[in-house]
Amino acid sequence: MYALIYDDHDLARPLKRVISLHRSRKTAEKALFKRMKRLGKRVWECHTRIVWVDGKVKTNDYLNSSMFSTWRSGEKIPWGELHSDSD
Repeated sequence: MYALIYDDHDLARPLKRVISLHRSRKTAEKALFKRMKRLGKRVWECHTRIVWVDGKVKTNDYLNSSMFSTWRSGEKIPWGELHSDSD
């Protein structure tokens, strides 16, 4: 299951709150864009990201980094995510 999590990249707070859950990355991306629009912020300002969670989780649960990954196993990762644009 895909989840939107609140991730401010603060090492002192390793637990990340689940904002919403989605069956596909596409619906998670739509939810992320709605959140950005509602907050009036860009993606990095929202401190929100999409992750893959393998297991039972509910909205408002807290996850640590061992409980999620950026990409689902076997998911095709976009070329731009694997290669830097800069030299």
